[in-house]
Amino acid sequence: MAYSRIASFKTVDSFREYLHSLGLSLELDDQPLSAEADSPLAEPLEIAGFRVGNRWAVHPMEGWDGTRDGKPSEHTLRRWKHFGESGCKLIWGGEAVAVRPDGRANPNQLYYSADNEQSLAELLETLQQAHRDAFGNSATEDLLVGLQLTHSGRYCRPNIKSQLEPRIVYHHPMLDARIGILPDDDSALLSDAEVEELIDKYIEAARGAYRLGYRFVDIKHCHGYLGHEFLSAYSRPGKYGGSFENRTRYLREICEGIHSECPELILGVRLSLFDFLPYQPENYDEKTGRPGLGAPSTYVDPDYPGFGCNRSNPLEIDLTEPIRLMQLMRDELHISLVNLTAGSPYYNPHIQRPAYFPPSDGYQPPEDPLVGCCRQMAAVARVRRAVPGLPVVGSAYTYFQEYLPHVAQAAVRNGDVDFVGIGRLVLSQWQLPAQVLRGEDYRAQKKICRTFSDCTTGPRNGMISGCFPLDDYYKQMPEFQALKKIKAGEKD
Repeated sequence: MAYSRIASFKTVDSFREYLHSLGLSLELDDQPLSAEADSPLAEPLEIAGFRVGNRWAVHPMEGWDGTRDGKPSEHTLRRWKHFGESGCKLIWGGEAVAVRPDGRANPNQLYYSADNEQSLAELLETLQQAHRDAFGNSATEDLLVGLQLTHSGRYCRPNIKSQLEPRIVYHHPMLDARIGILPDDDSALLSDAEVEELIDKYIEAARGAYRLGYRFVDIKHCHGYLGHEFLSAYSRPGKYGGSFENRTRYLREICEGIHSECPELILGVRLSLFDFLPYQPENYDEKTGRPGLGAPSTYVDPDYPGFGCNRSNPLEIDLTEPIRLMQLMRDELHISLVNLTAGSPYYNPHIQRPAYFPPSDGYQPPEDPLVGCCRQMAAVARVRRAVPGLPVVGSAYTYFQEYLPHVAQAAVRNGDVDFVGIGRLVLSQWQLPAQVLRGEDYRAQKKICRTFSDCTTGPRNGMISGCFPLDDYYKQMPEFQALKKIKAGEKD
């Protein structure tokens, strides 16, 4: 793999030269600006009448570390405390919270229920108090915190970490086989009646979140989970599949129900803006078992069921329907902000969260990860201009590492994005946004995420998630030694 590591570039100019050598057009500032120096990242922005204090956002970062009955653990509370200390003024969901227990992606995922309301309130208060402690008693006045509501669909593992219990919207010609669903097995298919019951659960969870003090909820439509799958349900019969109107009915009915019950609750959607074919390693190392370069699966039928891609060439982006969906969100569904991402960590992670080092179930990047970052940024900029008036959070910034603030400033100043979202980075150096806005040396701690992917490899092997290499809290755990063995290809 001949890609250069970001840490090898000691100056902005050398980084620019490398970007140019890759054929990438990306603007970045010469140096980060503090809030006092009028950084674009320090500018407030109004969302549905609420003034958000700056342009930094935290993506939902679950840790596979809740209790078996769906409540946060001490690990969860610590992570949310760090979100509050980050300096970000938009906390996007904080955590993916299932709307019912069987919709969890793992047995330790949080889920909403009446019994769990107090613990979800504790999460919010922990974050808010940490923010007040770090930035002053009035700091939460411009802090917008939401809760991400989800059902994991074909990736449900609610009882045993290693055992899928999928619920699907339609039979996917490639993804079904990956999780052991036979073409003639309809047992995992959700009926229309079951979909309607699930919609009621979203409305119930949103009502609870509003009662607890969360200012918005995210109706998750990304990364291959259930909401995302509805958008590509071309082959599903009935009112939830086929036409664009039917494929968006699930989202529409959830939004209508929430608006009816909680008219003051702000709605957001995290959306996979585009998708590609599934990828897999083209080979494995005979000695270590490590995966080789990622390669796309072969698909020969004329119409691939993907959202945001050319269905005749599903390695090519087509933003026609995503733009139409965002217009629907803005004009009819009264959705006030969107958080844009791409693809899925399960079948094409290099387009979703570009990384130099793949997780244990992934593959070596088939392109320089910077290509994936710039692909997302360009798509986000295009739809933001096509759908003015709908504030947008961007993703895939962590891989820029030292140069993240330089890239983020330019993107916000140029109107390519409204908020810069960070995910993996906030696990290793959660105070970076605050450090940047204070004009401090954010590199001094040497905690910048290098995309080692341990935060994914851990959960893929039945462990909790965290930054094991750079956060001493996790480094001292026995899981860190187990991870090192897994990554070295050792067998117990």
